[in-house]
Amino acid sequence: MDVKRTILLKQIGAKIAYYRTLRDMSQSELAKQVCLSRSALSRIERGKYNDNVSVVILSDIADALQIDITLLVTFNEMERRMWWEPLPSELKDDEDFPEDSENERPAFSVLAEHQKSNLH
Repeated sequence: MDVKRTILLKQIGAKIAYYRTLRDMSQSELAKQVCLSRSALSRIERGKYNDNVSVVILSDIADALQIDITLLVTFNEMERRMWWEPLPSELKDDEDFPEDSENERPAFSVLAEHQKSNLH
């Protein structure tokens, strides 16, 4: 699987985990609502679900999370930029990360807190 697809699936999975966390749902609770096993949902959230996630599954997940499916598959400029930046595993030993790469990859907890305050 190419790097862009890997990152895309991980970003979708991270968004699912993010919105699930905002809804105070466990993986088991969400999985039950969308008729998946908890391990299948875990693989989706990690971007490791058969290298593909169907639109039907994403739609069911979005419905269970009470969000529009576009929130899972729409990416801002910073997120899209990650598709072309090298991953740490792709850098050669003599290469460094881009100067401001740490600032471009926000922490999950910071995003969750920001979004939680915007939901209420």
